[in-house]
Amino acid sequence: MYESYFKFRIKPFELVPNPDFLFLSKSHQKAITYLTYGLKDRAGFMLLTGEVGAGKTTLIRYFIRNLDNNIPLSKVFNTTVNAVQLLSMINEDFGLDSGSRDKVKLVKQLYDFLIEEYSRGRQALLIIDEAQNLTPELLEEVRMLSNLETDDSKLLQILLVGQPELGKTLSAPHLRQLRQRISIVCHLNTLNRQEMIDYIFHRLTVAGNKDAIKFTEQAFDAIFAYSGGIPRLVNIICNMLLLTAFTEGQTEANHEMVKEIAEGLVPPSYHQAVDSAVERKKALLTALGVPVNIAERAADS
Repeated sequence: MYESYFKFRIKPFELVPNPDFLFLSKSHQKAITYLTYGLKDRAGFMLLTGEVGAGKTTLIRYFIRNLDNNIPLSKVFNTTVNAVQLLSMINEDFGLDSGSRDKVKLVKQLYDFLIEEYSRGRQALLIIDEAQNLTPELLEEVRMLSNLETDDSKLLQILLVGQPELGKTLSAPHLRQLRQRISIVCHLNTLNRQEMIDYIFHRLTVAGNKDAIKFTEQAFDAIFAYSGGIPRLVNIICNMLLLTAFTEGQTEANHEMVKEIAEGLVPPSYHQAVDSAVERKKALLTALGVPVNIAERAADS
């Protein structure tokens, strides 16, 4: 709607995990480095965590895009399944006939495939996104898949991707065997203020016009305060800023615009149960989707 007004090729702040827009903050660059090393070193199990909206899926799609074409890949994004369904999805994404409903047959089918790939000098990769939804029983099934090996090599590398609670789940005593097998661990942090500013200009540049809109320093302060440095929330606020500026025929974003947009994104009742300004701000941030620990820090600042 506003693309021609701002001379964009594409919208800069859409909520899709487009790897073309990947911004490599310090923690994102570290994650890419760790995962690339783990893959080349045949680390076996790898773990990537991050808050909701931190950019995990975008980073994974970037990682996949840059994989060697010789690496057999299976991606699982639906994790609210049972063991047979999970194995069927894994096999199907490897290009195998997953018609069987027998778990033993599915594992045998997968093992035969991995052996064949290994004989060709290729080690397969399994990526499980939204892994925080896996039950302890399914996580144990995933661990058992890591037992598929030859005398001197693992046949399957596994990357678990999920929200921070995945790490807490894996720390449970009954999952210690799985936790001890994870040799690469990386976490996507929220953006700091300067990273957020660089992120915004990066997306504007990729979209085709870095100078499409001018931000006051107070506007940046407000975006950072209301987003908690979470890329997805930055996108939501900035997209609405562009729409507001377009509607009003402006090319500048200020603090009041950001505040009005942020408060308009949640029901008006969010502040009615609290009296202090700090508690209202914390309630607003929580309603926007900022994790409680980050919302508390931001509300007190």
